[in-house]
Amino acid sequence: MKRFKLLSFAVLVVAMMNSVLASAHTGFINVLSREAGSGTRDTFVELVGVVDENGDDATTVEADIQNTTSGIMQTVAGFSQAIGYSSLASMDDSIKAISIDGVEPTNETVRNGEYEIARAFNIVWNEDKLSDLHRDFMKFIYSSQASEIIEEMGYTGVDPLEEGAIEHPTYEVAELSGNISIVGSTSVTPVMEKLGEEYSKLNPGVKIDLTSNGSTAGVNGIIEGTADFGLASRAISEEEQEQVSHAAVALDAIVIVLNKSNDVDKMSLETVQKIFLGEITDWEDVE
Repeated sequence: MKRFKLLSFAVLVVAMMNSVLASAHTGFINVLSREAGSGTRDTFVELVGVVDENGDDATTVEADIQNTTSGIMQTVAGFSQAIGYSSLASMDDSIKAISIDGVEPTNETVRNGEYEIARAFNIVWNEDKLSDLHRDFMKFIYSSQASEIIEEMGYTGVDPLEEGAIEHPTYEVAELSGNISIVGSTSVTPVMEKLGEEYSKLNPGVKIDLTSNGSTAGVNGIIEGTADFGLASRAISEEEQEQVSHAAVALDAIVIVLNKSNDVDKMSLETVQKIFLGEITDWEDVE
């Protein structure tokens, strides 16, 4: 009887081990990345180190390219082998974000600098071409009302634009009218769309045209004079800074996203780097 119990226990242990092994994610890693010119991609490859010896983007040629954040999310949600990256504030419950080096991506870890894959959402403009309406719009997006909207949307707020200010000032309606054209980053678009809607409610005579076409297009729109404001979810280069003015509107984490069926919940930054460089290609090699 005792021997039977021991055998039964051994069988149970083996069954449990087989169950664990069966649940472990294996197979080819389907890498998803944003298109060239995407501010999210530029920031991701820089912060994660997905670059060659010259510092140029070295994302694996096997990566499937998606032109929008929603494209990344939809593909990851529909394919268990996929891995991609997305704005934290754009996340929904169709996919999951993982911790990096033991740090969960949250507004608090972005604000205190613990979560390393984070970037500024920038607005770009030409100082010489700002009208009274444009300046009033900027007053709004750095107001207490706008700051509250930004935080409610899941982004991390930034300091007031005015140097030395401790709190965001309250926006006072100026009752202006006219058109404002904004172009740029698909990642920044949702927050700017919300801010634009609120500004237009306060100023019914103002129409805001917002085109979501990528960070580089946003900066170039200001340089070329085809838009009033540009949006960029990447750093503004030194060359670009000679031609445009810019400031952060909000801070956002870039999160590593997986299909919810994937049992991987954490990775090191080095592992993420190797996956997107194409050096790790199978889920069984992910530690």
